[in-house]
Amino acid sequence: MSKILVTGGTGYIGSHTVVELHNAGYTPVIIDNLSNSSLKILDQIEKIIGVKPEFHQFDLCEETLVTNFVKNNPDITGIIHFAASKAVGESVEKPLKYYRNNFFSLINILQAYNDKKINFVFSSSCTVYGEPDQLPVTESAPVKKATSPYGNTKQIAEEILEESANAYGNYNVIALRYFNPVGAHESALIGELPLGVPQNLLPFITQTAIGKREKLTVFGGDYDTPDGSCIRDYIHVVDLAKAHVAAIKLLEKGNPNGNYDVFNVGTGNGYSVLEAITAFENESGRKLNYTIGPRRGGDIIKVWGDVTKSTQQLGWTAQLGIDQMMSSAWAWEKYLQEQPIA
Repeated sequence: MSKILVTGGTGYIGSHTVVELHNAGYTPVIIDNLSNSSLKILDQIEKIIGVKPEFHQFDLCEETLVTNFVKNNPDITGIIHFAASKAVGESVEKPLKYYRNNFFSLINILQAYNDKKINFVFSSSCTVYGEPDQLPVTESAPVKKATSPYGNTKQIAEEILEESANAYGNYNVIALRYFNPVGAHESALIGELPLGVPQNLLPFITQTAIGKREKLTVFGGDYDTPDGSCIRDYIHVVDLAKAHVAAIKLLEKGNPNGNYDVFNVGTGNGYSVLEAITAFENESGRKLNYTIGPRRGGDIIKVWGDVTKSTQQLGWTAQLGIDQMMSSAWAWEKYLQEQPIA
């Protein structure tokens, strides 16, 4: 079947999507600069699917390298674009890093494919909704002023993609606005692999549980929520990966909504940070050492998605619940304890 380029394909969501593309009969090709991942992930993917995917290591912000890759790989028919800096808190501290990485890489790819017919799935985010007026939030909800540079890059990237699809006619684009990916592959061979101090909740939970971190700080305990902590729509990373495959299939078939479209990808359920901690404790049998700290800049108070459109038009529905998210993440952390990947 078709060759699909996966940028950031050794990263957390990218590696799981590579596996699901292979399982669906596609040939994934990876580009990654390994700035937030490890080359060893290729070996882990091979253990799962039986073949090592084609891999190219370079920075998509380097225009010449992107142009040369496209010239040398004319048989690519689809792109799933993950490569980007992705931590909300870090983006507040280092906005220029986020604007450079997240815009240059996208624009370079679009320019390189400007004369080719290409199906393009973009890794967007529910952060484009800001603090939504109504919950669950639908795709028709207004895009609000971003609360972080990371969120702003997703908003502007969506605008770049929509305007490019309308202007040039050769891009068929779906932006997947997903909520909070967690969990790991059922094999425990791939999962979230933060370099340095984790920026996301669940790896900090698992690292605290296994003793890598002394304690977990919950950012804010005085929000307008039932228990005072932020509420998120957590989605299992394997379900999320399968949504990207569904998006590619819809683009290949022809999206009746036109050459640019957006879909929410979540479970439609909201869990607070403290509820997520409790779910993890129940699955792992470990009590977590955590404290309530000050609020973190850029955080949304509560958000979860309406996924009706994804169910009806993508033919996709999340299958894995909060318990499986927590148990798989814990299995992955225990695997890393025995066989470190760096």
